[in-house]
Amino acid sequence: MCTTCGCGESTEVTILRPQKADAFTGNLTLGHHHHEETEHHHHHHEKVLHVEQDILQQNNLLAERNRGYFEAKNILAINLVSSPGSGKTSLLEATLKNKKDNSSYYVIEGDQQTMNDANRIDATGVPVVQVNTGQGCHLDSNMINKAIKELNPADDSILFIENVGNLVCPALFDLGESTRVVIISVTEGDDKPIKYPDMFHSAQYCIINKIDLLPYVDFDIEKAKAYALRVNHHLEFIELSARTGEGMDKWLALLKNLK
Repeated sequence: MCTTCGCGESTEVTILRPQKADAFTGNLTLGHHHHEETEHHHHHHEKVLHVEQDILQQNNLLAERNRGYFEAKNILAINLVSSPGSGKTSLLEATLKNKKDNSSYYVIEGDQQTMNDANRIDATGVPVVQVNTGQGCHLDSNMINKAIKELNPADDSILFIENVGNLVCPALFDLGESTRVVIISVTEGDDKPIKYPDMFHSAQYCIINKIDLLPYVDFDIEKAKAYALRVNHHLEFIELSARTGEGMDKWLALLKNLK
């Protein structure tokens, strides 16, 4: 087991294009490479620490290569992170259907299994690849590097990376992104930021989604913001509903400003 997040040592990852006869369907075995001292690391705390440092160091080195690629091609890469069901894919659909600029958009979808989300994005006409992580609980920089080569985004474009739904493990893994956006929905607890502080600490922006449901749920937006600012006082907030479109103009304006 990977000491960093609990993923299996060898996670089989499949990168696919939706509904394309010539899709790249090769299975990519992207295992975490453990230090040679780790054969019995569960008995030695010092060795466990070495393993975790080694895994993150390798990920971060490739993340810097990804970042250099994005910067050289002037690509805005946005890592969308959240718990399952917060509305990441719905937000992407609404964003891509209502975009008001001439930027080219691309999407990398991350899930353990299925092509469901990639098919939804493909229906908008935006190029997308699906990364199925198998037993893996997050995307890493190696997976993104492989997906980028398949997607081949144009210069001056915007790339959305929808991470696996998980508020724990993705916080640790830099993908080389330009910006990290954490999404929380009002159907979740307003104490999520202090229950999962690493994710909120690592993000630059926080979207509070599904605000159209506020009359029907017990969620205090101001309390959620206060909790989030307690762990990251630089965090900026956008309140919106991807379903009704309320607040989407602020999100679209942010994308324009970031680009």
